[in-house]
Amino acid sequence: METTIPAGRRSAQEDHHHRFAIAAHREAGILAVEMEAAALYAFSRARGCPVACFAHVTNTMAQSEGDFEKGEADGALEALALVATAARRWLGG
Repeated sequence: METTIPAGRRSAQEDHHHRFAIAAHREAGILAVEMEAAALYAFSRARGCPVACFAHVTNTMAQSEGDFEKGEADGALEALALVATAARRWLGG
């Protein structure tokens, strides 16, 4: 299942809705919420062109300060190497 929860600045009401949505998804057994892939797949379907999407899950959905920070210790270099290898193979290189 895929769903989207908006990020960025939110009003108090939006923040309450955001936290409620997180709790509801957690109760439903959903472990991750992607925020970009759905748009990529819609583009792919509409334009008839292939798309590949990699998810590097490292944060807690904006629940604590600095949780969007990614670095070497969180596997950023390994993730980039994986994407580079896949891109080279996809492009025939």
